Amino acid sequence: MAAQREAHEVAGGLLTTLARLVDELRAAGVPVSTTEVVDATEALRHLPLEDRPALKAGLGAALVKQEGHLKTFGTLFELFFSLQPGLVEDGGEGAGMGTAQEGSAEPSSSELAQMALDAMLRGDAQLMKALARAAVQRYAGMEPGRPVGGSYYAFRALRQLQVDALLARLLAQAQETGGLAGMAEADEYRRRLQQLRHEVESEVNRRLVADRGAPAVARAVRRPLPEDVDFMHLGHDELAALQRNIQPLARKLAVHLAHKRRRGHQGRLDFRATMRRSLATGGVPVEPRFKAPHRSKPELWALADISGSVAAFARFTLQLVYALSSQFSRTRAFAFIDGVDEVTDLLRGAPDMAAAVHNINTQADVIWTEGHSDYGHALSDFVARWGRDLTPRATVLVLGDARNNYHQVESWAVAEIGGRARQVWWLNPEPRAYWDTGDSVLAQYAVHCTGVEECRNLRQLRRFVEQLP
Repeated sequence: MAAQREAHEVAGGLLTTLARLVDELRAAGVPVSTTEVVDATEALRHLPLEDRPALKAGLGAALVKQEGHLKTFGTLFELFFSLQPGLVEDGGEGAGMGTAQEGSAEPSSSELAQMALDAMLRGDAQLMKALARAAVQRYAGMEPGRPVGGSYYAFRALRQLQVDALLARLLAQAQETGGLAGMAEADEYRRRLQQLRHEVESEVNRRLVADRGAPAVARAVRRPLPEDVDFMHLGHDELAALQRNIQPLARKLAVHLAHKRRRGHQGRLDFRATMRRSLATGGVPVEPRFKAPHRSKPELWALADISGSVAAFARFTLQLVYALSSQFSRTRAFAFIDGVDEVTDLLRGAPDMAAAVHNINTQADVIWTEGHSDYGHALSDFVARWGRDLTPRATVLVLGDARNNYHQVESWAVAEIGGRARQVWWLNPEPRAYWDTGDSVLAQYAVHCTGVEECRNLRQLRRFVEQLP
């Protein structure tokens, strides 16, 4: 009976922890449906609870649908399941150290660093875990109830383990090996160092959870999902995630516009066919017949502001245009600051996005006088030089913040573009609260656009593509 009661308590604790994990995932922006929660609950019945990696993989498969959300899930899983009975790895502070220093006194700082080197050379995961426990216990300086973030504690522990010097020694050793074998060895050492960092961070989080509770720690470590990172603040990892997601969105936009044109109208009335059809009803044209419309493929024109005020957003706009260029029958791209230049060939002729950006930065003629944004001159110059090429098949995307540095607005240019093209959409990287403040003149352009959308991150871009009328 006691064993059954204990098993029941463990199962109840797991379900409660799972419910809290799901709540935090949703709070972080990860979409988790009720069906997926049911799947995860059922998975708990079949997963080996003593096998923590298997449990993590199983719940991740049930709850996470996008690759970009796996990191958030992994962090939250470690927090909420770190103290779950039956799932905590055996071993107290410094457990496992005896394998390296059997019978010896507590190792010194230099001895810990040497043991870390040995663990990295051998790839000893258990020793890394024991080193992480010992380093956090001795050097992190964690105090119950003290409101300090886990990253600070992890930094103090890792600094005492001398991880930077450790990696330098390992990379030097790999360089002596040379060739492909040396490169592979260096990559493996970097992976092992990341594993050691992860063990230290996990130990810090485990202690914080024990002190403050998983929900409180989860709120402290919560980070934006890749699709919620502001384009204006893209880091290296976020830019890589952007590059993986832009191509599918470009395909979706092309398919959406093509489908809309196919179903948009039935074509002109076919009078002869209608009269022939009416013979069956005594000459009454009950069922009109129409000529099949010409199925022209959509065209895309993109005008991207690449000035300094939106430099980070410009990377996104060029990435988007580069991806779109392979999805439309005809794509024309233009970059502007206070002057405007066509960059279609610079994009198409580049082997990759990095080369395309370099080509545009070095070859595009986008400076008219001072090199500060002048939407009025750039748009009016665009109309004068290329406006006659616009057709009713074209969808025009203007990408920029509409901050005009108090120059002439020339809103007639947008009206001219809208009159020639099928639709004009303006994507703005600024929050709506900032529109039409300071030197922003967006409202004067917006009246001539099909629509103006806030587009600060991938989530908003995806919503724009999916809801495009």
